[in-house]
Amino acid sequence: MSGEPTAPAPPLRIQVEGGPAFEMAEGEDTLLRAALRAGVPWPYECSVGGCGACRFELVEGEVVTLWPEAPGLSERERRRGKRLACQSRPLRDCRLRVRLEPSDEEATIPPRPLQATVVGRRPITPDMDEFVLQAPGQALFGPGQYALLYPPGVVGARAYSMANLPNAEGRWAFVIRRVPGGAGSQALFATLQPGAGVLLDGPYGHGHLRPGERDVVCVAGGSGLGPMLSVARGVLAQAGTRRVHFFLGLRQQAELGALRELDGLDPARLQVHTALSAPDLGQPWAGHRGFVHEMIEPALPGPLDRYDHYFAGPPPMVEAVQQLLMVQHRVPFGQLHFDRFV
Repeated sequence: MSGEPTAPAPPLRIQVEGGPAFEMAEGEDTLLRAALRAGVPWPYECSVGGCGACRFELVEGEVVTLWPEAPGLSERERRRGKRLACQSRPLRDCRLRVRLEPSDEEATIPPRPLQATVVGRRPITPDMDEFVLQAPGQALFGPGQYALLYPPGVVGARAYSMANLPNAEGRWAFVIRRVPGGAGSQALFATLQPGAGVLLDGPYGHGHLRPGERDVVCVAGGSGLGPMLSVARGVLAQAGTRRVHFFLGLRQQAELGALRELDGLDPARLQVHTALSAPDLGQPWAGHRGFVHEMIEPALPGPLDRYDHYFAGPPPMVEAVQQLLMVQHRVPFGQLHFDRFV
């Protein structure tokens, strides 16, 4: 044995039919993340196998599937040879077929993996905590975007949105809900104490704050509080008179501590509406009883297409808001900003 270090494997060449070619370096975990880091406008939403937005066809080459049962593909799509880029790792040079998205010039920050350290943690509700991570360099992202965290002892990444604003100090803050039976969130709650390390990869997502003059509507359900806080903070950090109408959907009175996260934002430009979907009948509650999207139309002055709409939360809430805005009120799709998680 010579004892000489092994030379790294050359990068794989990935060719999109009718589109660009890019390289995938050794150690990159998925095709999707390699494409996005190379600046290729690959379609995606959740980036963890749930939504199916990143599907493609393999024309030539060899790819290993990381999660064969990922719900983002139907059995019919699998039989037709469809694959998910977020669950695929090429083993050699490949030629692929995918319909690329128009380039989002406002989301030019390429995702990058960072080794982060937990520097803060505090409870927000009985099942939601804020985790603050410190990573090298600046924390660069658009308000409303998300990052991937790799919980210790759990296979695969989990997507969580930033709750703070981009900053030069390298701080990434997340509002994470402990999901019953959810291996990822259970592992994060068990292991991410101050001083613990975790791999962070980001930013990702299309639901980020855009410049504009229209007032902004933020609709948050549960841990959707995080990205909507980031969007609201981004709007109110800007000079001008642009207002934020913040709709927060919770379940019971015990979760109302989440409202404290809005303290400190400019009250002259912020209006908050809160709904409880399953209020405890033994505790007082004079606010809206029901789903948060039911409050939007009666609470907002004027037609809903006067606003830019941002929303995040459970899939049924996201679908209900889409139905309200797109179907019932014909709000242009360019004024709707969200990322779909399943």
